[in-house]
Amino acid sequence: MSGAFPDFFGNSATAAALDNMVRQNRIPQTLLFVGAEGIGKATLARRFAAALLGGADKIELDDLSLPANLELLAEREKLPSDKRADDPLLLASHPDFITLPPDGPLRQISIQQTRLLKERSAFSPSKGQHRIFLIDRIDRANEQAANSLLKLLEEPPAHLILILTAENDYDLLPTIRSRSVSFSMHTLSAADMQAFAKTRGMNAQDRRIPLAGGSPGVAASMDLEIWDKRRERMLALLETAAHQSKFSDWIGHSEKISASRGEKLEFYLKPLYGLLEDILLLREGLDARNNPDLSPRLRRIAANSTFEWLRAAAARTDELVEFSRRNVQKGIALDAFAAGLVE
Repeated sequence: MSGAFPDFFGNSATAAALDNMVRQNRIPQTLLFVGAEGIGKATLARRFAAALLGGADKIELDDLSLPANLELLAEREKLPSDKRADDPLLLASHPDFITLPPDGPLRQISIQQTRLLKERSAFSPSKGQHRIFLIDRIDRANEQAANSLLKLLEEPPAHLILILTAENDYDLLPTIRSRSVSFSMHTLSAADMQAFAKTRGMNAQDRRIPLAGGSPGVAASMDLEIWDKRRERMLALLETAAHQSKFSDWIGHSEKISASRGEKLEFYLKPLYGLLEDILLLREGLDARNNPDLSPRLRRIAANSTFEWLRAAAARTDELVEFSRRNVQKGIALDAFAAGLVE
């Protein structure tokens, strides 16, 4: 747990640097937190904001993992695009702290949201020196929204602090990166993950911790039954792509994935990356890190796969990430993945 911010685990160097900024009252106007899903980027942003503004209880109500916020996001996915445009999504439980999250079925930040944010930026703090805007997953801003933000980044009001989060800062416009003070945040160590899991009283810690890959948010939110179902489907995909099973065996999985309206393509990508990492480790004579219980099946794929096949599989998984942001039909995208590697 970080000594600088209560109940925050891992990335102690970043937490200490932010704590030092607060103590010295030397705050950059734009901060960028970069790192994997679920490692605590938005959590640290809220802790930092609470240190500057007070009202931690109100600020924590903007946590997107809270049931009420998950329900709100799910309801907005059902709205037509014009309804979402007429009522852009912002969370503002604290008068001086605003969270701008990705919205809609593709979980993108829209130009309507950024325009509303720019309007709100002119408002003075209700008390104190600062207003803080958290733009969560700035890498999910579409081109129009990203360009709309540039003016605000170039000339922010003196009272405004912008905190941006992204999984990959190279998905951002260079001008956004250049105007931000960046912090690269890393996945947590096994010891930090165990401490986090113990504090949260998690069940099945022996499974959650390896599968989460150092991301406490993933460990906390993981439904193991659903995860295992998705993982089994991705393993079947790889077995087909590696000539361990027939393409007709995969079709049944593909049809079930396509028929499930609530299942997004992106939900399958983390299990898929984890399986590919384990195949690479097993191929090099090491133990599976993410899915040790599947080692026999993964070892058969590793024994019959070249490094070139693995590299192609990783590249095609990267393509699936892009497809997931463009609302490509998930079953068709996964069929193409398997067919392309079988050839």
